[in-house]
Amino acid sequence: MAGEDIYGSPEHLAFRATVRKFVEAELAPRAREFDEMGRPDKAIFHRLGEMGLLGIRYDPKYGGGGLDYSYHAVFLEELTRCDNSGVAMGISVQTDMATPALHRFGSEELKEKYLVPAIRGEHVAAIAVTEPGAGSDVAGIKTRAVRDGDRWVINGSKIFITNTANADWLCLLAVTDPDAGYGGFTQIVVPTDTPGFSYRLLDKIGNRGSDTGLLFFDDVRVPVSHTIGDPNRGFQQQMNQFQDERMVPVVTSPVSARHLWELTLAHAQQRVAFGKPLAKMQVNRFKFVEMMIQITAAQEMAHRCIRKMVAGEDVTLDVSMAKVFCANMKQYVATTCVQLFGGSGYIWENPAARAFVDSRLSTIGGGADEVMKEVVAKLLRI
Repeated sequence: MAGEDIYGSPEHLAFRATVRKFVEAELAPRAREFDEMGRPDKAIFHRLGEMGLLGIRYDPKYGGGGLDYSYHAVFLEELTRCDNSGVAMGISVQTDMATPALHRFGSEELKEKYLVPAIRGEHVAAIAVTEPGAGSDVAGIKTRAVRDGDRWVINGSKIFITNTANADWLCLLAVTDPDAGYGGFTQIVVPTDTPGFSYRLLDKIGNRGSDTGLLFFDDVRVPVSHTIGDPNRGFQQQMNQFQDERMVPVVTSPVSARHLWELTLAHAQQRVAFGKPLAKMQVNRFKFVEMMIQITAAQEMAHRCIRKMVAGEDVTLDVSMAKVFCANMKQYVATTCVQLFGGSGYIWENPAARAFVDSRLSTIGGGADEVMKEVVAKLLRI
């Protein structure tokens, strides 16, 4: 297959088989249950931790696997088989959005207290950046952290935060020097049992297997030692962490789209209309061809990004372009597959229906298309 040089070794194949067995045995059968719960139960994180799947590329010193990004890409790909994009999103928030900055920049004390339990699956983590008045425009956030002796006093709110109800701690981005522009933000670990913290869950149209909410901080006091990295370097650290986050849809979108394509093709080969299978009608055959062209192109873009991640190269330009392409490809494939299923594609139990609703987030979350295009334009010096 294309990209086999990335993760086609016997070690990668054995690792993939292990992850697939777990996902198909312990996650996929509970997919609808997780939708009804509105989140995966915390025992799932514990099981993932026991298997060493929550710190695949982290330092073994903290319980990580010490493997390169290609193994983590295999893990993300196999998560798409859980038949619940919300659950996959909740897990990837832990591995790719809430913990990378702590691993890269956190003090030894913070890593021992928060990263190690997260890798073990004993803690669930969330990333708290987006606010009611600032989404992809991170520089517009207003939540303040004011130093009072050896404490940060935090006031403000965050919104659209995944793992809201499950989270034991947050990787929070707050303003600590309002006059310093990009040099006035700080990342802080905030335990969710801290007095003054509260939340309200939101009712999403899709990805219903994850808990997403609105967070409130009312004079929340945490030790200054909970600062991740250098004070007032939080914006730069978060921009670094965003590349991990944006790799998730880049890696997973081609795989999930291909699975849906295969499922829809099997349906079209069996479903007869006007005396012949849907797949034998030229208008439909061309739809399958057009989808596969986009899926293949997206997969090649993903492989390019994975190679750069493994090599430790700057992936900002590539991942920004790939996120836009992969997100739109995923929406296009889901919409086309619903049409090919006809009436049954509008029934919630049909995977195409769920993919149609869930994929709508892909051009918004983790950096809206419009923002990604601005990033690309600046990097291309346009």
